[in-house]
Amino acid sequence: MLRILLRVLAGLVVLVVLAVVAGPFLISAKPSDGFASNAEAASAESRFVGIPFAGTAGLAVHYLEPRSPADSRASSPDATAFLLLHGFTFNAWTWQPVLDTFAARGRAVAYDQLPYGLSAKPMRAAWDGPNPYSKDAAIAQLFAVMDALGLERAVLVGNSSGGTLALEAALAHPERVSALILVAPWVYATRPTLPEWLASLPQMRRLSLLIARKLGENGALLDLSYADASGITDARRAQFGVHTRVAAWDLAWGELLALSLSAPVTVSAHLAEVAIPVLLVSGETDRLVPIEDSRRVAEALPDATFAVIEGCGHVPQEECPQAFEAVVGEWLDARGL
Repeated sequence: MLRILLRVLAGLVVLVVLAVVAGPFLISAKPSDGFASNAEAASAESRFVGIPFAGTAGLAVHYLEPRSPADSRASSPDATAFLLLHGFTFNAWTWQPVLDTFAARGRAVAYDQLPYGLSAKPMRAAWDGPNPYSKDAAIAQLFAVMDALGLERAVLVGNSSGGTLALEAALAHPERVSALILVAPWVYATRPTLPEWLASLPQMRRLSLLIARKLGENGALLDLSYADASGITDARRAQFGVHTRVAAWDLAWGELLALSLSAPVTVSAHLAEVAIPVLLVSGETDRLVPIEDSRRVAEALPDATFAVIEGCGHVPQEECPQAFEAVVGEWLDARGL
């Protein structure tokens, strides 16, 4: 009887091992359907600019830019420029409710970081050089977008992981960043990080693809980003999911996820080096980046102002645009920006 029991247990162990090793290969690697071209999926307000990137034939970046009112201070030759950076799984449309307000002060551009929204979605076979989804690549692409659009210097406005990118960019090239507006930046919030050898296994890459599809298809992070998700319109959900109109978007998102599994967020160790003025904004009921994490970032920065917007979640620029504009406007006026 004991011998039979041991055989049964051994068989179960083998089945578990096979499930772990072979199970991920049951996840289809077939790319999603959709438009072959990002431009075909674009709306009337969409704009594209090409930027160089080592190892590629160039990357098309999608952006939004409203026209500045003719009678605004934006027409001044020394007007402030604003570059707006969205968060994880979001896109440039997260800034649409407040873009005109920024544009009244100076040139305002919100762009889709790769591979989100309608920006390029390069696959592994399409590049021969550095990974276009790395932190260093995101920083290089940010300044390449500024170069392509003729922005010598700008205020970087970043939400969530876009706030992290803004901090990294300010540390890399402080001469090109005049100030930072950080909305619930992803700095102290932790996420699982795996050794590179493990994250790069074929099985893990398939699991990354599965996670990417779930995140990109169901909009769960959009709901979690609001204090009250009932305020999310069908039109806003369509904007959030615009990437799904582009063929093979899921494979590109999978590439990003696979890399991020082994790329920890380390910018917290360098906050004291950020010498420029910073406005740090937090939604009172943020469920993704706790308000105390944002307060901690503000306290670690040499020149930071901390503001809380009541009744808002992780994306106050969407959920509470008027309150957000009031907080930002007061700070910009005080700073002469």
